[in-house]
Amino acid sequence: MSKADKLGVSASFARAQPVGVSSRRAAIAEATGAPTSGVVPPSEVPIEALAHNPFNLREDLTELEELAQSLISRGQLQPLAVATRMAFMEAHPGQTDGLGRAPYVVIDGNRRLAAAQRAGLKTMHIHVNDALSASAADILESALIANVHRVDVAPMDQARALQELVDVHGSQAQVAKRLGKTPAWVSQRLTLLNLTPTLQEKVETGELKVEPARRIGRLPHEVQEAAATETINAVNPPRQRTSPTPPVNAVNAVNPPPPTPSPTPRITIATDSPETIADALTAHLTPDDLKAVTELLLTRI
Repeated sequence: MSKADKLGVSASFARAQPVGVSSRRAAIAEATGAPTSGVVPPSEVPIEALAHNPFNLREDLTELEELAQSLISRGQLQPLAVATRMAFMEAHPGQTDGLGRAPYVVIDGNRRLAAAQRAGLKTMHIHVNDALSASAADILESALIANVHRVDVAPMDQARALQELVDVHGSQAQVAKRLGKTPAWVSQRLTLLNLTPTLQEKVETGELKVEPARRIGRLPHEVQEAAATETINAVNPPRQRTSPTPPVNAVNAVNPPPPTPSPTPRITIATDSPETIADALTAHLTPDDLKAVTELLLTRI
């Protein structure tokens, strides 16, 4: 008999609650005085009536402060999925640690419950579905399905939960089918469990990123440390930078421009007498230029 058969996992995850009352439930009802049927479940209960799911896949409830502030300012937008204490005890005899006297066990919404407790909320909206508590596999499965698309689920926690589901259902293909994912999706995430314990810790702390960690997880243990070290210490190649246009002064210091020729001086000469013209030329021309002008004038006489 498979482990799934021993746990009583049904062919369909979202099965309906059975009509009959089991002998175990009848015994629990007799001991506790709780009715087995005919009671309409409440839609809102005191927060003390809710216990955390002991099979919750997230080992650490992260970033509660931000969610607590959201619950205070916006209120609870989505009800918690819960099972009655009776249904949980019937499926999991002896698994009562941490439940206290709470009449309901949260199957999906443990992070919201923790944030609500931090925010000081008095009540919470719930949706009661005892079918979710039928087996440990179903509780784990429902929690994983609810968290598959949430970025705050730690990759190592997700990998461990997937491995537990593989243990229950017998193959990665069966788990992929029940989660609505491909076998490659499941296999890729399970490779994190092939890492050495040291590298798993580095994934949890964020020192080793998830994508390269999955590739390294496919390598033999004896080469994983070196591959991880190379990945962690890898630096991006320097980007080619276009040299900025140097300032004009810098260009001139290297290649000074040719000197700008001085403008040719203009001579204004009053032509009222030859003496005036001679005085003007003498005042404005160098001796050599004056001599050259004289020679030119002589050639024109």
